[in-house]
Amino acid sequence: MAIAGIPFEAALVFGLIGVALVLFVSEVIPNDVTAIGVIVALAALGPTIGVTPRDAIAGFANPATITIVAMYMLSAGIQNTGLVQRLGVSLAGFVRGDEGRALLATVGTTGPIAGFVNNTPVVAVFIPMITDLAEQSDVSPSKLLLPLSYAAILGGTLTLVGTSTNILASDFTRQLVPGRDGIGMFEFTQLGVIVLAVGLAYLLTIGRRLTPARIPVDTDLVSEFNLEDHLDQLRVPETSTIIGEPVADIENREDVPVDVLQLRRNGEAYAVPDTDQRIAAGDVLVVNGPRRAVSRLRDAYGLHRLVREDVTDDTFDDSPTENTLAKAVVPEDSAYVGETLAEARLEEFHRTTVLAVRRSDELIRQDLDEVTVEPGDLLLVRLSSTAIDYFAESGDLIVVDEGEADRIDEIEPAEVAPLSPKTPLAVAIMAGVIGAAASNLLPIVIAALAGVFAMIVTGCLSPADAYDAVSWNIVFLLAGVIPLGFAMEATGGASVLADALVATDAFLPLILVMLLFYVFTGLLANVITPVATIVLMIPVAVDAAGGMEADPFAFLLAVMFASAMSFMTPVGYQTNLMVYGPGGYRFSDFLKVGGPLQLLLAVVTTVGIATMWGLT
Repeated sequence: MAIAGIPFEAALVFGLIGVALVLFVSEVIPNDVTAIGVIVALAALGPTIGVTPRDAIAGFANPATITIVAMYMLSAGIQNTGLVQRLGVSLAGFVRGDEGRALLATVGTTGPIAGFVNNTPVVAVFIPMITDLAEQSDVSPSKLLLPLSYAAILGGTLTLVGTSTNILASDFTRQLVPGRDGIGMFEFTQLGVIVLAVGLAYLLTIGRRLTPARIPVDTDLVSEFNLEDHLDQLRVPETSTIIGEPVADIENREDVPVDVLQLRRNGEAYAVPDTDQRIAAGDVLVVNGPRRAVSRLRDAYGLHRLVREDVTDDTFDDSPTENTLAKAVVPEDSAYVGETLAEARLEEFHRTTVLAVRRSDELIRQDLDEVTVEPGDLLLVRLSSTAIDYFAESGDLIVVDEGEADRIDEIEPAEVAPLSPKTPLAVAIMAGVIGAAASNLLPIVIAALAGVFAMIVTGCLSPADAYDAVSWNIVFLLAGVIPLGFAMEATGGASVLADALVATDAFLPLILVMLLFYVFTGLLANVITPVATIVLMIPVAVDAAGGMEADPFAFLLAVMFASAMSFMTPVGYQTNLMVYGPGGYRFSDFLKVGGPLQLLLAVVTTVGIATMWGLT
């Protein structure tokens, strides 16, 4: 039975892929949850499409999935050494306040590092440091953060372990390309170096001019989040009815829908709710809330608004407390994603008050407790140094622009980022993993697992840190979409798509057909995840190459490189999402800066593959 010439089994798989793509793009439910649904659907359709329940869950046992889990853990072991942090702080000596040097330092260090350490934690560590570099160089952080993300993406093309899509491509090579047992650790490094060099040259020249300065230099956080009308100072007169009451109790009253941030008295400031101070006549309360709610508080307790005393960053810095004003990014794997701010209980557990949320072009300043946290959200928070340390360790929030942060050029690198005593051992273990895989002494999955074992038993990495380092949402996404790709191949769906694309061979040279594959794959990766893209496109590319009597490995490489480089949207790659808020970018900025880069690298990569590996 066939539908419009498509085998019925393949049509069912196409229908499932169509539903999955809609869910991936709309993100009505998280992508990893969609992937779990794909597993269930494949198992349910199994008798019809020839997929057993074991096949449906085979993604969890796939060598690529296990390898990626192990690489997350190994990356955490390297992060724990302090090497990346030390390098970030040391950049200040090279920059010396120059914008061009700041940009060169940003992309010139991030790219090579991302070839060996997972680029997501690298960007997470570098965001605060690059923000400080921008301040030191009197340049908008927007001019550096987008290049930071792009350089990290480019670095992923250097080695097999540079990004998860490379590891997936290697596993597909072993299964779909006759005569090949995967991809070598440095087999495509020569082309990766060219891609990185061209990409960095673009970022340092054309990209530098196209990247907008969305956030003004030395911007005031209060102004950046338009909180001038939400922050006020209220003086307590002798006639006020709240004199003698603990200041920490005021904001807990149901009739007071505002946050009391500080109590100021005789030049001293006390952070609320951490202080046990009682309100006295003459005290000044710094409060946050809608103007109407502040007016209700003022009228209810007979307070006087200080009309000529605007609240700015200086209000918090001039009378410092243990708390500071800062911005915080929500990473994709944060434990708070999907929870409302009320459910996250940040103030209760971590003494962290959220004052505003910036999401894309939307600024949320009211009814914050009801806001559901999403990846890429930028939070304006007031928090303590203890909370900053906690979030740095947990990775649930990436704190940047700390109000009390020292200037980076005034800090000794060893003081800020002391190296772990285990640093030489951790680096040696990582080098051993890469060397064993590169020399074919061990399969990469075994080498990576051996490296994790060695790091844990030698104390370079604790078991808890190892498990915490894994982005489990990515793991479930992998496990869900891998069997979908194989189902498409087994039912003939990949052949149907390949035949349609092979038809272009009649009027296009083979190299332009490959370019077409690259461009289409890149566009798809910018809309859905790179992982889902490579799983769907590699079987199609391999089948199409066979139909044109072309080299299937060359077409597989084109899909691999295209999937790994998503520059045109903030949702195409996790690092783009991480810099979206701190850089104050608009969606169109990624199109304007990333579009030409995507097209340039499409040509460079296609020509490079044709030259180095040949097309037939």
